[in-house]
Amino acid sequence: MEKYVIGIDYGSDSARAVIVNTVNGDEIAQSVMHYPRWKAGKYCNAVTNQYRQHPLDYVEVLEFIVKDSLAKSPAGTAEKIVGMSFDTTGSTPVLIDKAGTPLALTRGFEENPNAMFILWKDHTAVKEAAEINELAKRWDVDFTQYEGGIYSSEWVWSKVLHILRKDEKVREAAYAWLEHCDWMTALLTGKTAPAEIMHSRCAAGHKAMWHPDWNGLPSEEFLTELDPLLSGMRDNLFTETYTSEKAVGTLTREWADRLGLSPEVVVGVSAFDAHMGAVGGEIKPNILSRIIGTSTCDILITEAENVGHKVIPGICGQVDGSVIPGYVGLEAGQSGFGDIYAWFKSICGWAVEKLLPDHTDVLDMIIPALSEEAAKIPVAETAEIAVDWMNGRRTPDASQEVKGAIAGLTLGSSAPHVFKALVEATAFGSRAIVERFRREGVEIKGCIGLGGIARKSPFVMQTLADVMNMPFQVAATDQTCAFGAAMFAAVAAGVYPTVEAAQQAMGKGFEHEYVPNLENAKKYDEIYQKYLKLGHFLESELK
Repeated sequence: MEKYVIGIDYGSDSARAVIVNTVNGDEIAQSVMHYPRWKAGKYCNAVTNQYRQHPLDYVEVLEFIVKDSLAKSPAGTAEKIVGMSFDTTGSTPVLIDKAGTPLALTRGFEENPNAMFILWKDHTAVKEAAEINELAKRWDVDFTQYEGGIYSSEWVWSKVLHILRKDEKVREAAYAWLEHCDWMTALLTGKTAPAEIMHSRCAAGHKAMWHPDWNGLPSEEFLTELDPLLSGMRDNLFTETYTSEKAVGTLTREWADRLGLSPEVVVGVSAFDAHMGAVGGEIKPNILSRIIGTSTCDILITEAENVGHKVIPGICGQVDGSVIPGYVGLEAGQSGFGDIYAWFKSICGWAVEKLLPDHTDVLDMIIPALSEEAAKIPVAETAEIAVDWMNGRRTPDASQEVKGAIAGLTLGSSAPHVFKALVEATAFGSRAIVERFRREGVEIKGCIGLGGIARKSPFVMQTLADVMNMPFQVAATDQTCAFGAAMFAAVAAGVYPTVEAAQQAMGKGFEHEYVPNLENAKKYDEIYQKYLKLGHFLESELK
């Protein structure tokens, strides 16, 4: 009998499920749904960089996308499903009670944003991140060393500390914290008690300062010195972590019935979206996998002997087994990419949206039209240059205090000229990441592009290839993160012995390759130096 698996990908705005044939990777069906409360704008405040998501959004969407996928599948599909795995954004933690329940699902906290999941892009904890970095640098052990040496407001400890300080009622009810990816597997298998939860190596290693060198999470002494409010929480957390080819358990009878599946379906250990997406995009050693969407998340795997105990500064972590067991997973990324284009689109379309509300369909035409015109402008013909830190900087050297800029403007600067500068800026930010890896002795042989922009924007992808002077392959799989989760589910369910075997059997290859234009690449070498100078000025003078 053919065996199928389900991959579930929780993104920033929506979740999707794919049902995949383990024999050949053929997609049987897929379904996508936006989080209803998030879509309505609840619990968020862009002015203060607060972005929260209600756990009910995750539950309701899960039920819909699994059932909808099954409804779109041939009869008998449910009986063939043997495993499912999850990926989520991260770090997206929530505070939980002693039973392991997110506080927003308990009485009195149903509408309290501080009791909900704190989305990765929530930057309310900049102060707390700075305090962690200051303390880590004067502690006898630098607990941030395997996370690039700079802790971020996008990561769990700074987020949790900010909430504990801000909300006394939440603080009194909180027993521990839990990542979104780990809550999903605990919920579906019934292993929700904190002591039973199998925590993701990927999530803990990259975002929670977990490392075997210091027996897991940062020491109690460090956390208490950071703030006495954290006293005792470490004892309620975890020491062990697990790689994502392992099984957590099987569906509870309740969840099997709710999803229309067998209680024998195996649930695998979860991970973050980019890490599973890299697997779905058929990552290989020393090939940089880039999920290119609203932000970017860049994943590289390499043999342990190429890194050893050397720490690479300014990235988002190096964790043994966080992507594929047997390899060190290296993570980097940009806090703003497609978001920057969307911002410029909103500026260009402001008059249409406000003055011509019956013609807002024009808004969807702005980015394609700008891309078409910008592609006609020769490289280095204009003076406009931009820095891509509109949402802060993730890598290299994380900072949520820096700001973006557009310079070199003249009265002849048109919308396509400015858009071209913004696209080039996002490409320069990508190049800075690659150069940091290379400076530290990590080889990068090529790039894989994943996500919506990689598949839909030839102008952006060709600019990336030219600026980075490297070929870019674009993965053929539509929902790469969910597809990677499906590969992990196939291993957790025992269909394949290793992740690499699942990749070989289920991988769908690449649909396009962008090759650098050598003449443009040479010109971009010069413009990139101007980008670096402008960025240095912004960081030193206008923070």
